[in-house]
Amino acid sequence: MDAEISKNIQKILTKQGLKFKLNTKVIKGDDDGENVRIHVEAAKGGKEETLDADVVLVAIGRRPYTAGLGLENIGLETDERGRIVIDQEYRTKLPHIRVIGDCTFGPMLAHKAEEEAVAAIEFITKNYGHVNYNAIPSVMYTHPEVAWVGQNEAELKAAGVKYKAGSFPFTANSRAKTNLDTDGMVKFLADAETDRILGIHIIGANAGEMIAEGVLALEYGASTEDVGRTSHAHPTLAEAFKEAAMATYGKAIHY
Repeated sequence: MDAEISKNIQKILTKQGLKFKLNTKVIKGDDDGENVRIHVEAAKGGKEETLDADVVLVAIGRRPYTAGLGLENIGLETDERGRIVIDQEYRTKLPHIRVIGDCTFGPMLAHKAEEEAVAAIEFITKNYGHVNYNAIPSVMYTHPEVAWVGQNEAELKAAGVKYKAGSFPFTANSRAKTNLDTDGMVKFLADAETDRILGIHIIGANAGEMIAEGVLALEYGASTEDVGRTSHAHPTLAEAFKEAAMATYGKAIHY
């Protein structure tokens, strides 16, 4: 997630009553009573703290469930994380076996696996197929939602790419104000010279739906001006998308 976006959503969720304990590790947990007691301390060492809770949700990442499939019986390879090794056409070392989805490389998202399934079948039936992994959207299903596609600022800086950024807040969007749900923003990142869209990041009540427009723009190599010159219905949340694009190549007109 883009750093500016993550800081903003943290502020919003904090206002809702969520408490964030960053750089903190869990030492142990006790569930022998009616409640759950979690013992934590600073990641770099420090005073231990005890947290009482009704429920504890453990979400520390995802891993491929490839153990027990009998891969070793047919000589299929896995990497150090248990992912099945494939080539660019999703073939394993046994050409008649192709692999997609969570048990191999890439983000463990259902829509990513769906695109790979289509591409794998196309390779089998037509000898060609393609998935644009730079145009796979991600969504965090909080309220407001967070959605993004393409690159973030840290990635562009690390790659030495010259870029420009533009954003538009939902506080200036008429539909969001009508809905009494104005938390969030839309942010564009574009190539400084060509204006081609490199990344789109959204915090908003409808971000998971709105990001589809961003994926389409990224897939077709659109510029922020292409989006800014496209008519968006009024009043809609999607107008913030258009305005953020305008703020990137020029100036938003409603803020």
